[in-house]
Amino acid sequence: MSDYLQKKTRKRRASRKRAHLRVRSRVHGTAERPRLSVFKSARHIYAQVIDDVAGRTLVAASTLDAEVRKEIGKGASGNVEAAKAVGTAVAERAKKSGIETVVFDRGGFIFHGKVKAVADAAREQGLKF
Repeated sequence: MSDYLQKKTRKRRASRKRAHLRVRSRVHGTAERPRLSVFKSARHIYAQVIDDVAGRTLVAASTLDAEVRKEIGKGASGNVEAAKAVGTAVAERAKKSGIETVVFDRGGFIFHGKVKAVADAAREQGLKF
């Protein structure tokens, strides 16, 4: 990778990290209202419901899960349809665990595209933000 691309990538990562720190300064999950955190890499999408007081992940779903993989098909793991499947899966698992309301943590990513798809799918399953 050229120096230019390395610098550009480093700057983008640092920028997202700063944005995530800003979001996390305001968003805090409790046992009554845990935090729904979203992370997306180049290939996969991850979502987890976290109780920050106890420091525990309560439920999680990603495009790596066998259940979600069946739903999205073999090759599509980083698109909006996959994000919807992850949002649906995490919401269903949260409902089974007795979680009704959450605080949404976009992870420093813009609330657009895949991140928005996860949120919308979770809302459709009855999770309240």
